[in-house]
Amino acid sequence: MSYPAQLKRMYIEAYFYLAWGRLFKLLPFAKVSSSLGEHMRETTYACTPEQELLLRQVSKAVHAMSRVTWWESQCLVKAVAAMKMLERRGIASTLYLGSGRDDTGKMIAHAWLRSGSYYVTGNEQLERFAVVAVFGKSA
Repeated sequence: MSYPAQLKRMYIEAYFYLAWGRLFKLLPFAKVSSSLGEHMRETTYACTPEQELLLRQVSKAVHAMSRVTWWESQCLVKAVAAMKMLERRGIASTLYLGSGRDDTGKMIAHAWLRSGSYYVTGNEQLERFAVVAVFGKSA
């Protein structure tokens, strides 16, 4: 309760977009993929210090609120939520979809979001995944 009002609003917004991301995940991907941005196009790696601070705040809010949702809020849900939050602020981002194998050899998928040179969500063990799709959302 001692957080500044601006930060509280960002956490509430993150919760809302995590719910939106979960609904997004339930829909057929072919129908909703166009809302993610331009297919197979990456955005720039340039980023101002002010934008990087905002990216860190969005990342923290999405990760914190994903731990308190009663629905599943894993990599794709977090990436979509963060992308929508950045889109609302006029910041370009790139969503990556990848596949790989876990320790037992089972095929797994992962999603992560990058804006500038900062990985907003899903930057855990990226080297394990081969990129299969990229969606760039311009500012």
